[in-house]
Amino acid sequence: MNIQLSDHFTYPRLLRFVCPSVVMMIFTSIYGVVDGLFVSNFVGKTPFAALNLIYPFLMLLGALGFMVGTGGGAIVARKLGEGRHEEANSAFSMLVWGTLAGGLILTLGGFFALEPIARGMGAEGDMLDYCVLYGRILLVSLTAFMLQNVFQSFFVTAERPQLGLWVMIAAGITNMALDALFVAVFQWGLAGAAAASALSQVVGGILPLWYFGSGRNPILRLAKAKFNGKILLDTCLNGSSELMTNVSMSLVNILYNLQLMGLAGEDGVAAYGVIMYVNFIFIAIFIGYSMGSAPIVSYHYGAQNHGEMQNLFRKSMILVGITGAVMVLLSELLALPLTAIFVGYDEVLLALTCRGFMIYSVSFLATGVNIFGSAFFTALGDGLVSALISFLRTLLFQVVAVLALPLLLGVDGIWWAIVAAETGAMMVTFAFLAKNRKKYHYI
Repeated sequence: MNIQLSDHFTYPRLLRFVCPSVVMMIFTSIYGVVDGLFVSNFVGKTPFAALNLIYPFLMLLGALGFMVGTGGGAIVARKLGEGRHEEANSAFSMLVWGTLAGGLILTLGGFFALEPIARGMGAEGDMLDYCVLYGRILLVSLTAFMLQNVFQSFFVTAERPQLGLWVMIAAGITNMALDALFVAVFQWGLAGAAAASALSQVVGGILPLWYFGSGRNPILRLAKAKFNGKILLDTCLNGSSELMTNVSMSLVNILYNLQLMGLAGEDGVAAYGVIMYVNFIFIAIFIGYSMGSAPIVSYHYGAQNHGEMQNLFRKSMILVGITGAVMVLLSELLALPLTAIFVGYDEVLLALTCRGFMIYSVSFLATGVNIFGSAFFTALGDGLVSALISFLRTLLFQVVAVLALPLLLGVDGIWWAIVAAETGAMMVTFAFLAKNRKKYHYI
């Protein structure tokens, strides 16, 4: 059954449409997770800590892809809903080529900035060498990684979320297979893990480029494009929340690592890395749902279908709330076996990691509401509200909490910081949803 953006969405139809995006995001999260799993168990604790220390900087550089994909996807979907197909294709092509150019520039800058950034975060000796090694190999595929994130949003807009899923599965399998080969078999260490991730990102970025460039999709096609400053500006503004989210997460992760280096040393950074890996997989469900449902919201908003808007909002809030509660329950029950997969070889590190994750996972009750709320306003074209939610959630509240709570609670304050930040952001999200209900007619 082919599902179109113009359809009425029941629970089964909505879940079926967003499911590919959810699974796709889970596979996206596997990149770092698989690297960490193999590095921790086959290479050692110091390379593992180095990977986790430098990874937020790499994600900071790649944040442009999320902005263009989410912000541009909403604009293109809205133009399609308004029947302006030629304008939609022109905007799509310009944004893809723009991402390609931006990726190359960021790659060059990243090569020069990598070592001083690693030093600034406290890396020295072997740990510094590992940071630079891993980072420079990953930078080779930065442009492909950005394109991958752009295209995953446009796969949904082009009514081909399943194809986006298959591309991501191909990339994820590539990463897992090459990690096993390069790290476990060839014993190439941290360099092997980095090469595996880089090659998998190339798969995820180049296959969609070929698909849309070949004209195989009846809705969107990649062609020559003229520069349109207004579209670019609207994309940046509309996607500013996602840019803010990813930039803020990277900066905050750097701050977390700095705090942990001071409070718990290398073990603290390693523990935080494990928690982030497990966290990536859990919140990937929220991100995937928000990504998959956003084009539907944009389409019906463009078509002024208020009844369907209300239907989508109501069902989405129910699904997000139930999912968050289930995630917390599973996290508390499975904390020990999940963390033991990564650091079961070190009893002290395992205990630190398990306790941290059990506290951290309480935040899932609020995280889903915040992620969906931000994406929802992006889909409506209200980039300002979306950006405010993201800014407060991922930067301001977390910075205050991670600086203040360790003074009262020690290392536990690091883990409680995310709970406090997400709870505060949820209150803000509810306030914005209540304030704008009549403007956008979703209630």
